[in-house]
Amino acid sequence: MGLLVSILAGIIPMFIFAWFLYLLDRYEKEPLHILLGVFSWGAVVAAGAAFVINTLSSMGLYLITQSEFATQLTLSTLIAPVVEETLKGAAVFAVYLIFRSEFDSLLDGVIYGGVTALGFAATENAWYIHQLGFLESGWEGTLDLILIRVFLVGWQHPFYTAFIGLGFALARRSTQTIWKWIAPLLGWSAAVTFHLLHNLFASLFDSKSGIIFTTIWDWSGYLGLLILILLLIKREQRWMKEYLAIEHKQELLSANHYRTACSAWRQSLTFLKARFQGNYGEIRNFYQACGELMHKKRQLAKHGDEFGTILEIQRLRSELKLLSEKL
Repeated sequence: MGLLVSILAGIIPMFIFAWFLYLLDRYEKEPLHILLGVFSWGAVVAAGAAFVINTLSSMGLYLITQSEFATQLTLSTLIAPVVEETLKGAAVFAVYLIFRSEFDSLLDGVIYGGVTALGFAATENAWYIHQLGFLESGWEGTLDLILIRVFLVGWQHPFYTAFIGLGFALARRSTQTIWKWIAPLLGWSAAVTFHLLHNLFASLFDSKSGIIFTTIWDWSGYLGLLILILLLIKREQRWMKEYLAIEHKQELLSANHYRTACSAWRQSLTFLKARFQGNYGEIRNFYQACGELMHKKRQLAKHGDEFGTILEIQRLRSELKLLSEKL
């Protein structure tokens, strides 16, 4: 029973967090099958490989130092951040290589990095809750670990790996070859650094005041990431107004559809209303196509006709025309 509770408590909240990130991507949501793929990579491949590497590293370090404290400190600050961020970042790199056309903005990088990391956190949390909570202190320990792993540090992994996503998104947007190499490296370095600092503070500060300091440090980072996401959403709203203006002038988008397409709040209310009217699928597809059209037009302006962008724009305009006739 303890194992089942640990697994559910580890996975379900992280899946909810991932869904929250998905919902934050207001104007052009990423394909669910890709998000499920990176979540699974984080939960199975990255978490499994990190466990093996970290365990073997811990054994080697103890043989060298003969000190549990030195072993734990070295592992948590110098080895684990590098290993874990590299393994999580591999999923974002794969999306960047295979589905590069889906990297439309900086927000997309945050989404892919965050969802990958939440998969990793789901497995790691289940292990911590069971091993260090239930097996050591029973149900009381289980509840304590759930509080810590889910509510206090539940956003730590997506916060770190979001920087890797930002790095690859910057590389995707850049027209200079040097930044296509430097930006991902800078993102990975930032992820490792923040991961290292969290682990260092957690290792050195065992007192109540230390825990408070570490919590404030962590949540300051989470708040900063949320503010960045909101700013990126606001920027995408400006892009919607700019790049869909022609479709509005050509009456491909009515005045009401144009205003709704350019407003996250109006879209949310429209989606809610569509639930009761029974045409949610058509409404969702229509405004998803609006977001995709905006990004493809940006890509065309910035990178030219790569990956058949012109043909994709034509397809999306035709799709909007057909969908608008049904609304």
